[in-house]
Amino acid sequence: MAIAAAQDFSEIRVEKIATGLHYAEGPAWSPEGFLIFSDTPENKLHKMIPGKGDAEFAEIAGGAMGNAFDAQGRRYTCEFRERRVTRTSKNGKVEVLASRFEGKRLNGPNDIVVRRDGQIFFTDPAFGNQQDGRELDFYGVFRVLPHGEPSAIAKWRTRPNGIALSPNGKTLYVSDSDARLVRAYDLDHGPGERVLIEKIPGVPDGIRVDEKGDLWIAAKAVYEYSAQGKLLGEIRLTGTPTNLTFGDADLESLFITTRTEVYRARVGVKGAAQY
Repeated sequence: MAIAAAQDFSEIRVEKIATGLHYAEGPAWSPEGFLIFSDTPENKLHKMIPGKGDAEFAEIAGGAMGNAFDAQGRRYTCEFRERRVTRTSKNGKVEVLASRFEGKRLNGPNDIVVRRDGQIFFTDPAFGNQQDGRELDFYGVFRVLPHGEPSAIAKWRTRPNGIALSPNGKTLYVSDSDARLVRAYDLDHGPGERVLIEKIPGVPDGIRVDEKGDLWIAAKAVYEYSAQGKLLGEIRLTGTPTNLTFGDADLESLFITTRTEVYRARVGVKGAAQY
């Protein structure tokens, strides 16, 4: 692997921590101090506890993709085969939070983020054979209020993928895999849509935000952009990144999934508080 940067990334250490996966996705760091990620074709969730290695954690028959946690340690999962978003309590109780919009089934929820006030935001593209069973005539970016139904923040003709919030929770970022850009939404006023980053190399997928407000995007490599959309640096891996999350006790590690592997990079900046 190689590291190249518009700023000095020479101190970043990258290590491979899991391999032999079929298609890794959806990494999320639990407030209880462990990492989970999906092996999507296998319908599996993996759990990694620091110092104890990788182990299969749960089987998600609906097809696990993106994951997130809230402050209570509840897990939110995009189940793309069942075309729904679920929340699993710490004792294993599963609730369906979203499966339909205006009476029609979702396309295939992909990635998800939870705001501190309990609002949930997720993307709903359709990749591969998901296109064949579509009932919605758009690709959606959705919001779910606590105890509410999904509402559409945006209805795209191109496919949304990764999703993240600014540190203050007021701006929502969504990657567009077809147009290869990132759009930003002002959640308090509108939400007004603007294009923040264009011409991202490769196909932009997962997004995470650090405490400074910079965006880290999984695409051809892992790219760091400022909140104003300026490219700051990149981390190149042997595989194509699919998604990423901040973790470890100090939140200064970036856990990166590729199709078959998981990496850990010490980036020297904390991820934005997630809970």
